[in-house]
Amino acid sequence: MARIIWTEPALQELDAIADYISLDSPTAAKKLVREAFSRVDHLAHHLKSGKLVEEFEGSVYREIVLPPCRIFYRLADEIIYIIHVIREEQLLHIDILKTL
Repeated sequence: MARIIWTEPALQELDAIADYISLDSPTAAKKLVREAFSRVDHLAHHLKSGKLVEEFEGSVYREIVLPPCRIFYRLADEIIYIIHVIREEQLLHIDILKTL
């Protein structure tokens, strides 16, 4: 079983998205956060269940799509680093992933 490490930026990004959603629906925001953690926890047993990031051919990064979010991670040995969370409609820049 792999170990999961959430980076501080990824946690802050998820929190910011949930805060925005909670303006209209606190229940939906809580559901999103619970589902995000559940989907990420699933990775511990299924390391490559997320898809490769389509924007970057040959990338080492993978993602989980959980509308309205994309959760990016990378594997290093038996550790999964959750490195970035964005809204689906945002453009992804490889520089953001490479700095983490």
